[in-house]
This record gives sequence, structure tokens and C-alpha cells, in this order.
Amino acid sequence: MVIWGDPGSVLSKPRDMPTITLETLIDAPPEQCFDLARDVQAHIASTAGSGERAVAGITAGLLGPGDEVTWEARHLGLRWRLASRITEFDRPRRFVDEQVRGPFRSWWHEHRFEPAEEATKMTDLVRYQLPLGPVGRLAGRVYLRRYVENLLERRALSLKAMAERRGPMSPEEQESPGTS
Repeated sequence: MVIWGDPGSVLSKPRDMPTITLETLIDAPPEQCFDLARDVQAHIASTAGSGERAVAGITAGLLGPGDEVTWEARHLGLRWRLASRITEFDRPRRFVDEQVRGPFRSWWHEHRFEPAEEATKMTDLVRYQLPLGPVGRLAGRVYLRRYVENLLERRALSLKAMAERRGPMSPEEQESPGTS
């Protein structure tokens, strides 16, 4: 389920900063989901459709407080690099990664994990700003917001499949979110 504009968040945001909230129910304990979400190899498997790979910083294993990783992937027909750092870390409840270098004016991604009966509610909260002022805002409204939403949904569904021991989604499954 994707919810736009999460009004309950403690972060204030500029008018031109899109917010995406994605909730995924996973039949696995919070600790397992938390560790899977910060695992570099699981991230690479969950983004296979864009050929994402870790090219600098921590390139294998689990990311922790202060760790930095540079991701390279193909999006919108172009190769991009984004370096992010873990800026907040509270295992197994939440962690935050933020862009330190990359294509966005800013990128902030909170990963939350809450017990939900016999499962875990994984919440991705993303706030980002595009460069290029009004042109960037227009591109974001017209196309990029939905692109980012789909990317996050494919990743969440792949992590869900891994946590529930079905293994990562194939690139073909990643082309159609919601089919698992």
C-alpha cells in the first residue's frame, strides 16, 4: 500500500519535496526484516531489474551506523551513481539512509519495522527533492514520483519474498509489481 504525504511524520518538508510512504506486511520477525533491508547483497538482488550494484564504500555484508555505500544502476536509460550514508540506526526498529552525493538535490529514506501480530509491518518513508527548480518539480510530478514508487514497491516485494523464504524475485517478476 502506498500512501502519499504522510501527515503524521515528525519531519517538516518544503512544498516541493515529494513524500512516499510504502507499507509491506512480511511474515517474518522484525529483526530478520531489519537485517535483510540493510544487507548489501539483498539490496542488489532486490534491484536486479536496474542492474544495481555497490561500487564503493561498504560493498558486502550488513550496513551499520555511519556506513556509506555508493550504488550504481541504470534508471531511465542512463547510468546513475548515488552515495548514501546510514545516519540513524536503532536495531531492530528503524534506520535512515541519506544521499551524500548523487542525482537528487536531497534523498532521505527511513526504514521502519514494527511487530504486527505474527508478522512485521515494514514501512519505507522517502522524501526527496529534484535539482533544476521548476523543471525538476514538473518532471517529478509528471513522471519521476511514480517511477520511484514502483522501484520501492518492487524492492519491498522482493525483500518480502526473501524474508518469507521464497528467495529473491526474478527480473521478470520485478517488471510487474504486485504479482507475487
